[in-house]
Amino acid sequence: MKLQLLEVRSPNELEGAFAAMVRERAGALLVLPHPFIFAHSRRIADPAAKSRLPAVYPFRESVEAGDLMAYAANAPDMFRRAAGYMDKILRGAKPGDLPVEQPTKFELVINLKTAKALGLTIPQSILLRADEVIQ
Repeated sequence: MKLQLLEVRSPNELEGAFAAMVRERAGALLVLPHPFIFAHSRRIADPAAKSRLPAVYPFRESVEAGDLMAYAANAPDMFRRAAGYMDKILRGAKPGDLPVEQPTKFELVINLKTAKALGLTIPQSILLRADEVIQ
């Protein structure tokens, strides 16, 4: 497996990134979490689908919108934990004194309709591990 890192900082750079993926015959796409990605997810997902490029996204909303797969921290769990921090701060705790926490709950979401459209068969062992399988 060869890793190809493509950095995209603006929507105008997306077309060039996909051209590089096609040129290098990428076998899959791993999209990393970033506010830019969330804001422009359709501009990433549409060319990936047209190129029949399986992609793993950092947001479950991407999979609900028709993308293949997401593996990410569970946002509702992080928001609940953030509320606990806010409660402590409002009760007088100094934010700098509170420990930094990493996400502890992750979820795997798979869209089988998209897998079928890409000509992929997701192994049963992966489907059994998924937190949600969208038919």
